[in-house]
Order: sequence, then structure tokens, then C-alpha cells
Amino acid sequence: MSPLRRSLATVLLAGALAVAPVSARPAAAIAYGEDVRTGAYRFSVLLTMTGLPAAGGGTRDSSCSGALVAPRWVITAGHCFRAADGRRVSRPVAARTVATVGRADLRSRAGHQAEVVAVRQAETADVALAELDTAVTDITPVRIGTTPPATGEVVRLTGYGLTADDGSAPPRRLQTGQFVVGHATDSLIETIGRAPRPDTSPCPHDSGGPYFRERRDGTAVLVAVVSTGPGCPHRGPDLSARTDNLADWIAATTGGPDHHRIGYGAIVFAALAAVLLPALLIRLRRR
Repeated sequence: MSPLRRSLATVLLAGALAVAPVSARPAAAIAYGEDVRTGAYRFSVLLTMTGLPAAGGGTRDSSCSGALVAPRWVITAGHCFRAADGRRVSRPVAARTVATVGRADLRSRAGHQAEVVAVRQAETADVALAELDTAVTDITPVRIGTTPPATGEVVRLTGYGLTADDGSAPPRRLQTGQFVVGHATDSLIETIGRAPRPDTSPCPHDSGGPYFRERRDGTAVLVAVVSTGPGCPHRGPDLSARTDNLADWIAATTGGPDHHRIGYGAIVFAALAAVLLPALLIRLRRR
């Protein structure tokens, strides 16, 4: 795809997402990905929704992917929590939403399960934070990147979506693949399949799946989450919601690193005040 056509496609898809996010096709599991080995990428999360409102007054079930960003918080796509009219909402919508954390093989009992009890929607991107009723303390959350992904950068995706767009291949295991970053806007990036195949691509229920850098020391750094794209499998770009420019909001909402630094500073100040203030008062009295 030429740079001009790619830019035009990004503008058109971004406009569609901004105007009517519910009309975009939610991405399903990763097509032409590969199995994640047990114990790898344990921050990956499956969000299972049962009893979602459906047209005609009925209910339906669905799922999204996500990532643990704090002991009680999961990041995912904002459109995973939307009312019957398609509006993204800051609350759980299903009768029950369960987060499965750290379970590569869905037939196993590894990792943890917790209920989603609250939701916070980002104002400027298709991103939401889901709060868990129980803290997950033995799995290291993915780090939040603070620099934008560069064109040509290789990132990895994990997801629990389908492996074909027709829904005929429900996942039994967490899938992964590598992608190349293409054109970027203020809130979106293009991600293009790289490995295992050029047509490796997100599918339905991969929505919210984390794209992350892999550092040499093994640290995973989040750069985006799956938002929307064409049917799978396919070559060419999907659109993913950037997270680097939401780092402050994520930290403030989840009590992340910035929050802890502020809290620690306040504690130190209080401790110093408790020691120094009495001494100062004694000196003033002696005068």
C-alpha cells in the first residue's frame, strides 16, 4: 500500500471510529498467530461477558482481550463496554464480567479469575480501564510506555480472540504474533502483520489485546491496544489505540508509579515534619 493510500485509509477509518465506534468490526482472536507457551506474557487477560443486552430485549455473551496494568486494573478497548445504543460507558454492561489473568491454556486452572466491578473510559481514545474486585499480586503488570511507537518498530500482540473471522475456531490457548507499526495519528497507530506470517492479524474478541515492546531484559512495555480493523485474516493495517499519551491518566486511575512516587514523597515530608517541628518549637520557646 502506498503512503498516500495508507494515510487516506487511516483518516477514513479513524473518522468512522470517532463517529460510530460500535459500527466498527470488533477484532476476534489472532489469525495465523502462534501458541503462547505456559508462563509467558502472564499479564494477558481474557474478559468474559455473560448476559450482555441484545437487540429485542434478549441477552448475548461475548469476550475481549486485555492486559493487567496494576494489581486491580485491566486495560482493554473502550468499546468492550458499551450500552445497547452503542455508547461507550463507564460501567460493566454485562450481568457478569470475569477477568481471567495469567492463563495461557484456557483448559487449565492456572492464573486467577476476578470480577470486574467498575470501568473508566478514556476521553480521547478507544481505551478503558476495568477494575477487579480482587488484587492480582503474583503477576507483574505490563509497563506503560511513555514514548510513541515509531514507524517501522516491531511490536508483539497477545489475544484470546478467534483464529478465523467466521467464528468457527474458538480459542483454547492465548495467541501471539509480531506486527510492524505503520502510520500514526494522535490517538491511533496502524499495525501490520509480520510474523509468523504477513497476514497474521487480530480477529473478533482480540479487541483490547495489548501491543507491546519487548526489551532485551524481558520487560514488556505497552504501546497500544487492539481497536478495529477489517475481517481476518488479512494483509495490511489494523487500527490500534495508542496508550503512551494516556500514561498519566492510567497512573492516576490505577495508582500507578507516578501515584506511588507522590505518595512516598508525602510520607517522607510528614516524617521529617514530625521530627523537626517539635525541635523547632522547643527552640522558639527557649527564645
